[in-house]
Amino acid sequence: MNFGFTEEQELLRREVRKFLDEQCPIDEVRRIAETPDGYASEQWKQLGELGWLGLVIPERYGGAGLGWEELVVLLEETGRTLFPAPLISSVLAASAILESGDDTQKERWLSRIADGSCIGTLALIEEGDRLGPDGIQLRGEPDGDGFVLRGEKCCVPDGAQANLAVVAFRTGDGDSDLGLALVEIPAAGVSIEDVRTLDRTKRLATLRLDGVRVDTEAILGRPGAAAGAIAQLLDRGAIAITAEMIGASEAAHALTVQYAKERVQFGSPIGRFQGVKHPLAEGYVDIESMKSLLYHAAWALDASPAEVARSASKAKRRTWSRKKRAACAGRVSSSPRRKPGSPSRERTLHGGGRGERRRVAPQS
Repeated sequence: MNFGFTEEQELLRREVRKFLDEQCPIDEVRRIAETPDGYASEQWKQLGELGWLGLVIPERYGGAGLGWEELVVLLEETGRTLFPAPLISSVLAASAILESGDDTQKERWLSRIADGSCIGTLALIEEGDRLGPDGIQLRGEPDGDGFVLRGEKCCVPDGAQANLAVVAFRTGDGDSDLGLALVEIPAAGVSIEDVRTLDRTKRLATLRLDGVRVDTEAILGRPGAAAGAIAQLLDRGAIAITAEMIGASEAAHALTVQYAKERVQFGSPIGRFQGVKHPLAEGYVDIESMKSLLYHAAWALDASPAEVARSASKAKRRTWSRKKRAACAGRVSSSPRRKPGSPSRERTLHGGGRGERRRVAPQS
């Protein structure tokens, strides 16, 4: 693969960056994050008009018909500015419909997601925070030619803002006895509760389903055969989140470099001191390596599906571990020198090192 971007992709990056810098500077981000909706409807409408909400949706369904490499360019820029919008959740809902839905479902929903009139989300995670098949316990009881869903989903991204949820449910006790259903919000038996989190630019919600009936028209693919589709959605979600994390990391690194050039100590900019410039150089190398893994994963989604699961896991793990290291290094370097025998700040933040690294390792 070619790690260089095409002229069209670089043009997309410039246009996205210009739009976000003008429409959503950091003061606007803070203001929007504290609003009840958590996003600006006018900006959301503009994203639809520009074709960015339907970037990976085929043209026949109202999208731009581009690939995940272009989407990664967009998400790096939204991550750079901390743009508050239900973008990733809608993209993943559209991906679920595109990969598993029939023509009728695609015709009904994809054009609405592409123009922004419908906000989609994924409801996969339940109590216990497990991403594998055994983590899905919400039951779908057979009822005629459909199913009745009863249960609860937690950590639903942008759930309180969504009009449509792709819900994973269990049709039997086997690992692969899983299904995906389209549940409209609001609807009888559906309740949604916004969950207050530290980062209000990324909203989460709890979705409760109490006897919600879904007909065959709302089932994506064949009931009891959705395990593969769910795994694909998790890989796509990992790639999308990684893109935003890298964009945010790059912006934070640029701010730190600028500060190191301007902050003067002992008559010299602190960026000249080895204790400052060496960690900044290491941070730059980390970000570039994170990008390489991300771009390969995005390329694989369109060109080499067999490589996606491993590539997504590598990109996710590398980005998460390097962000943790950077955060710890920044805190340790600015903290007082510890007394002999006292626990280090780094060890405390990592929760003991090896065990914590096992906990954050990707499930693949």
